[in-house]
Amino acid sequence: MADKTFLSWPFFDDAHRKLAANVGEWAERHLSPADRSSDVYESSKKLVARLGKAGWLKFAVPAKDSHRATLDVRSLCIIRETLARHSSLADFAFGMQGLGSGPISLYGTPALQKKYLPSVASGSAIAAFAMSEADAGSDVAATATTARKDGSHYVVEGDKTWISNAGIADFYVVFARTGDEPGTKGLAAFVVDADTKGCEVTEQIDVISPHPLGSLKFVNCKVPETQMIGGPGEGFKIAMGTLDVFRSTVGAAALGFARRALDEATARAKERVVFGRPLADFQMTQQKIADMAVEVDASALLVYRAAWTKDKGAERVTREAAMAKMYATEAAQRVVDHAVQILGGLGVVSGNPVEQLYRDIRPLRIYEGTTEIQKIVVARETLREKR
Repeated sequence: MADKTFLSWPFFDDAHRKLAANVGEWAERHLSPADRSSDVYESSKKLVARLGKAGWLKFAVPAKDSHRATLDVRSLCIIRETLARHSSLADFAFGMQGLGSGPISLYGTPALQKKYLPSVASGSAIAAFAMSEADAGSDVAATATTARKDGSHYVVEGDKTWISNAGIADFYVVFARTGDEPGTKGLAAFVVDADTKGCEVTEQIDVISPHPLGSLKFVNCKVPETQMIGGPGEGFKIAMGTLDVFRSTVGAAALGFARRALDEATARAKERVVFGRPLADFQMTQQKIADMAVEVDASALLVYRAAWTKDKGAERVTREAAMAKMYATEAAQRVVDHAVQILGGLGVVSGNPVEQLYRDIRPLRIYEGTTEIQKIVVARETLREKR
């Protein structure tokens, strides 16, 4: 059973503790290994619908009664950590609803928010965040997709790849270059409905932790100017502001994986008898368990520090979110690896929870900014600080 004592930390209030209990109870009853079927596209669509019906997706968009675009990042992190502990695909389905609609939640006009966010919250529409290109992943300044003004429309041309939910999304938030300004200065963000003429899914990409992933092509794709989020030249700000929120939640998902790995490892160490003694009695096993427990708590402190800081009104948490994402994903990789070692042969049997975790954690060290990129961000922000 995963440790719950962290919920008594001062980062949380009673509403967060109640949310953690409710999501945990729901996940125990409704998530199972069957969620990871051979058809991850169909499974993901069903999971989005179930998450919407259960009411969890309402946390992925601003509260209806809020007077400004707000997302409670602690709630997002609690939900992702809990779902990840039970089902990586359920965590993916929830996380992408938030990230895919995040630019609309944070920067969209009231009209765009009214048009898209209710269906995201209900699970009746699937969102996607389309920023990456073959030569423009972490280097957003290299974005080559263009959006040319044509009367009351923009004509989008170009290719995107590594797009989660490609093929099942109802709309994409697409980042494109609208002018001749160099680097990040000429970027803008648009909401492009998946059925818009000229928007095509060209490829499905299979990865070690299966989830919907693919490539998009835009050819003479006409998008009304009212579908622009913010204004011309604001695309980079919108992308980075969105990642400021959701990078912390990636760390939370990694934390969920790590907690599950620690639970599996400790249970196995107690029951497995080696040379007449439980595996847990051996000091080398205890050393691994101790390292895992420390990594889990350190990750939780960084993740919920970043989330709390954002929720308390910080305009940007670039440094804190990068730290949380970097450390939690790297730590979870080490925790899962220790768990595989403690389980021995069982740890590499296909379908074993720890074997699945071993595949699930590896991509998180890359998605939404590699560990190396996070280190650059942390270093730059630290060097920029006034002493």
